[in-house]
Amino acid sequence: MAKFKSSQIEETIHLHGKWRRQFFNAFAGGNYADMPLSEHRSCTLAGALEAHNAPPELIALHLRFHALANEITTLSQNGLGDAADLLLPELSENAHQLAAALDQLRD
Repeated sequence: MAKFKSSQIEETIHLHGKWRRQFFNAFAGGNYADMPLSEHRSCTLAGALEAHNAPPELIALHLRFHALANEITTLSQNGLGDAADLLLPELSENAHQLAAALDQLRD
């Protein structure tokens, strides 16, 4: 598996992690209105992964992360916070898998 040079996509990975933490913190605090929703819809990590020929499994993990975030956001915005909360463990597990896979690609 090819390694990414830290300088190439490190900032993109950092921004993704920062957004992920904000997302989880907003849910933990019950501050659904304060969730950073739009940022993940314009995520630049997907493009960086593709540009660096990331393994398809990593790209799929990333896509699943955003699909879950979208579903959680939609449920919350439609007053279904309890249903959204039920998806948080899956999102958390996916986020850990994604972080581990990204760490493997770093120098």
